[in-house]
Amino acid sequence: MFERFTRDARDTVTGAAAQARTAGAATVTEEHLLLSLLERGALDRLGVDRAAVAAGLRAARRRGGMSRADEEALAGLGIDLSEIVARIEEAHGAGALAAPAPRGRTLGSSLRTALGRPESGKRHVPFTGGAKKVLEQSLRIALGRGDRHIGTFHLLLALLSRPGPVSEALADHGITYTTAEAALAD
Repeated sequence: MFERFTRDARDTVTGAAAQARTAGAATVTEEHLLLSLLERGALDRLGVDRAAVAAGLRAARRRGGMSRADEEALAGLGIDLSEIVARIEEAHGAGALAAPAPRGRTLGSSLRTALGRPESGKRHVPFTGGAKKVLEQSLRIALGRGDRHIGTFHLLLALLSRPGPVSEALADHGITYTTAEAALAD
């Protein structure tokens, strides 16, 4: 699959691993893929405010990765997520729920081979199941569109196709699957 990735898409994936290492995260998540797309300017044509999207991701991370939809569902059960976060942070310190995730399974050999080993002195950071699903979905999207290669556009659409904090942070700025597809279809 990774032989189909354009140089920009490969750079985005390796950039996501760098984002995870910089953050001290144990795994590469969907958030790191989005941060890498932002860093590379892949969303600039959509008029995305990089700082505002990053702030939205930080807010979701503070909530333990729960989306506002999750928060609303809990509220429907009489559970105030803001109160829970405040109590946890009171007991364990600010950002306690934003702590890096425990180490998961290692990256598949095809991804490791395609992206190469980390540079000397850099630790290997495995991808979460969700991040792997984004990469798989980008292939499905490319094939569905009749595209021979997977680019940053396909990675973005794959991120937007999955519910959660990443697509929510983009939707807050008017970027949905439909708007991105229409704006970047060229």
